[in-house]
Amino acid sequence: MMLLDRLADFGMAAFGLAILAALAAAHLLGRKLGLWHQRSTAEHVEATSFVTSGVLALLAFVLGMTIAMAQGRYETRRALVLDEANAIGTAWLRAGAIGHPRGAAIATLLERYTAVRIAFVNAAHDSPEIAEAHAETGRMQAVMWGHMAAILATRTDPVAVALQASLNDTFDLATSTRWALAARLPGELIALLLGMCFIAMGTMGYQFGLKGTGQPALTGLLVLLWTACLIIVADLSTARLGLVRADAAPYAWTAESFAGGIRIPPLP
Repeated sequence: MMLLDRLADFGMAAFGLAILAALAAAHLLGRKLGLWHQRSTAEHVEATSFVTSGVLALLAFVLGMTIAMAQGRYETRRALVLDEANAIGTAWLRAGAIGHPRGAAIATLLERYTAVRIAFVNAAHDSPEIAEAHAETGRMQAVMWGHMAAILATRTDPVAVALQASLNDTFDLATSTRWALAARLPGELIALLLGMCFIAMGTMGYQFGLKGTGQPALTGLLVLLWTACLIIVADLSTARLGLVRADAAPYAWTAESFAGGIRIPPLP
């Protein structure tokens, strides 16, 4: 995925233009070679058509598999963001209900912690905010766990144990979310997909050249569609490079629930 990381400095538009130009060049090169061998026998033309069909079928399979994998990673990121936001909300409620001064301190820290997690999820590619969010997350987790250890030193009732479990889930999900946002599709798979796209476009151009025909409009449409598919794959498989990103809204909704604190209504 180093190619995607480098192109990220220019944006997905640069990636799309580079792929578009490479596919068009592969087609033109294949067509020139086909025109050069235009006097080939009918058997040679038929064999070329058979190979082209096979390459296109295999490309369709690899493209479908890659999109499915990229979509799976995107859904994992979304699910983990929601799970972490829910875990923070649960820990906040239990911290407020424990009836201990350190519980109130944990609840206050969780409110600030939520803002840090929002900044982490929304951070751009290679932004210094990512490292800052990691450092602040670790620092706040240490402080909250210190308060929790102090509570457990004097209380081991079910409410305290439940708060401990909630904090542990919150911290574990922060690690899971960090991994999900940093994970990439295997670089070998991306290289295979790109290579097959170029080969498929080249063999199509070669076949057109052998037959002395061409469909510029339809070929251009096919190049655009393949480019769009590759952009979608790159966008879905990376967390911070394109427009398809995990939404931090669940954290914001959790933060909204903090407003007003925990209120104990009077008995009816």
